Amino acid sequence: MRSRLLTGIVIAAGLSFAAPAIAAPCTASDPMEIYSGGNPCNKRPGYSKVARTTVSFTGNYKPGSIVINTTERRLYYVLEGGEAIRYGIGVGRAGYTWAGTKTVTEKKEWPDWTPPAQMLARRPDLPRHMKGGEDNPLGARAMYLGSTLYRIHGSNEPDTIGEAVSSGCFRMTNDDVKHLYEKVQVGTTVYILR
Repeated sequence: MRSRLLTGIVIAAGLSFAAPAIAAPCTASDPMEIYSGGNPCNKRPGYSKVARTTVSFTGNYKPGSIVINTTERRLYYVLEGGEAIRYGIGVGRAGYTWAGTKTVTEKKEWPDWTPPAQMLARRPDLPRHMKGGEDNPLGARAMYLGSTLYRIHGSNEPDTIGEAVSSGCFRMTNDDVKHLYEKVQVGTTVYILR
C-alpha cells in the first residue's frame, strides 16, 4: 500500500512539472484586433511568408503600372520585357473586396491614420486619429487610390501578408511598400482584379 502511495505521489509530481504552460486566451478586445480586422488568435507570428521576386508577366499593361490580383493576394509592378516585380499583399476580408481601375493620386511617408466614418461605425473603439510611426497601421508608406478611401500601404503586422484581413486596402510589408513607393509616381494606373 505504501509503495502504491509513493508511486502515485512521484507520478503526480512528474505530471505537474511536465504540464505545458497555458497561454492567456485571445479575446475580441485584444488591441491588435483593432488594426487587423480579424481575430489575433488566428494570426501566425513572424514576418511575411511571401518573398518579393521578379517573375514573367503577360497582359496588356504598360510598364510602370500596377496590377493587383486579390484572388492571388499579389501585387505586380509591371516592368519592360514581359516581367513584373511580384509582391505579397493583404487584401480585404469577405465583403470588403473590390475591383476597378484607379490612379495613384497621392503618396505619403509614415502617414497619419484617421479611420473613415464607415469604419468607425463598425468599430467605435478605434482611435479617432493616429500619428504616423511604427505603431500606425498604415506602416511606412501609403499610396492613395483615386478619390476612394483605399490605399496601398505598409503594415505593422507583416504576418497578415497573404491574408484577407483589411477593410479594402492593400497591405504590404514595410520593406516591400518602401521598395514599391520608390518606383511609383503620382498618376500611376492601378488595376484591381478579383
